[in-house]
Amino acid sequence: MVVERSSLPFKNEIVSETNLFEVGQDWEVPIPGFFIIAAKREEIKSIGDFNSKELKEFTQLLYILRKVMRKLGIETVMMFQDEEVDHFHMWILPRYPWMEKFGHKIESVRPILEFAKREMMTQEVFQEIKEYVSKARELMIKGFDY
Repeated sequence: MVVERSSLPFKNEIVSETNLFEVGQDWEVPIPGFFIIAAKREEIKSIGDFNSKELKEFTQLLYILRKVMRKLGIETVMMFQDEEVDHFHMWILPRYPWMEKFGHKIESVRPILEFAKREMMTQEVFQEIKEYVSKARELMIKGFDY
């Protein structure tokens, strides 16, 4: 059963939070493990706007998140950031076998996102997303040997 976007039963859930960043699941696009790292300082629009503390924390957070994603079975991703949005977000899009038909280049992102919004707004996918968020949160808290 496809669920209307206006009736989504939840808001973004935080996977991890540091002093300077939040990691959350993108609930607008129902792809399990489609995570966003967002800066808390609103005036940041680019990695080039980070101060040295933000740069260090972001790099470490991204490194840990990718290790977590691999533990969740996500071997490859596409990362992108748009400096024309209100403030800094890094999107980390997992690559799944069902995405092969859209190709591997940056042009594949829009059709993948549109397909997910159109075809994957289901309770089953939402449950899978919640499980990914829960497992990712647990792994982020647990940590890794760096």
